[in-house]
Amino acid sequence: MGAVLAAAGVAAGTVPAAAADTPRFLSPSELPPHSSSSWTAGPVTAGQPDPLPMCVGEALPSISVHRAYRTDLDTGALQVTVVERSEQRAKDFAGLLRKNLEGCAEKVMQQYPDITAKQKYYGKVNAEEGAHVYGVHTTATWGASDINMFSVGRDGNTVTLVQWGQMGNFANAQVADFKTTTATAVNKLY
Repeated sequence: MGAVLAAAGVAAGTVPAAAADTPRFLSPSELPPHSSSSWTAGPVTAGQPDPLPMCVGEALPSISVHRAYRTDLDTGALQVTVVERSEQRAKDFAGLLRKNLEGCAEKVMQQYPDITAKQKYYGKVNAEEGAHVYGVHTTATWGASDINMFSVGRDGNTVTLVQWGQMGNFANAQVADFKTTTATAVNKLY
């Protein structure tokens, strides 16, 4: 009888642990502050986001889980999380996303001849196994100018991508705030 109870206790103990292993997402208040509008968040949704984020969207697998955020004034954000089968697969996937971001400006200009793109690497963020931050500024022949920030971070076998964007250029990039958001996103996964 004791062995049956012990086995039941172990089995019951693993159910909450499995629930605790579900990655958590950023709350709206953890995004870079907007000067005149509050952030709102959509639901956490299984699958690839639609539309796909530039430069990294095609690499996101169907097992992705995402959450979109927005303000009332044309500022948006996205967090996409992928739980891989192993830590090595997660390292490889994070490396693929970083490689895609390192060549982002060139890829955008090849795909869209009416857009000029420039990018910057803003360095590494100390969070769990680390995260890397990138900025991409695009200008279109019809006058649009947008700044997007991206980060790729990893905690064990889980990779998270955070994207933030608004109208503007590199001077409008909230780099310090976005690095704080990135650290929060990676650290709060588990």
